[in-house]
Amino acid sequence: MYGTNTITGTYTVIDVRKTFEGCEADIRTIARRTGKWTMEYVDNLFHDIMALAENDYLDTVTITLNNSSNDTAIRAAKFTVNSNGTATSSERAGNNNDWENLPNTYLSVILSYTTKWRILSQIEKDKFQQNHSFKIGWVSSSVNTNFSHLNNNNAQLYASKGYELQKTNFK
Repeated sequence: MYGTNTITGTYTVIDVRKTFEGCEADIRTIARRTGKWTMEYVDNLFHDIMALAENDYLDTVTITLNNSSNDTAIRAAKFTVNSNGTATSSERAGNNNDWENLPNTYLSVILSYTTKWRILSQIEKDKFQQNHSFKIGWVSSSVNTNFSHLNNNNAQLYASKGYELQKTNFK
């Protein structure tokens, strides 16, 4: 199902997968602690996320815990891709995953895409999703992921051979 094609001269699809292991561990922990997503749902998310990441279509993955009454984020974790990084190894996953199962809240995932994805036609995007058997019915979002109403701090840096994923926590 997965290939091992080289994406750039410095890292391969294997490096992308290694880098996203920490992100996946964090999101699984968030799902468990909040009780808002099943592990099957997280599996489906990561199926689609990895297809996008392995093809250089993914810029950020953001997980938000939202207040159900006003749809405002009360907590978030943003994972930002840097495909031109210098780090060669990852920090340990799991720090600052002290999310709680708060009443009247729900989790959301917001993806932002690279220019390489955005320049594809809708037909090409649909074909990619079909060819990769996407599990989630992704829709457009206008959510502002700057979270200016929350405090933020850089957390873990996940990396392999220059492919980086910087986690930023918001609360």
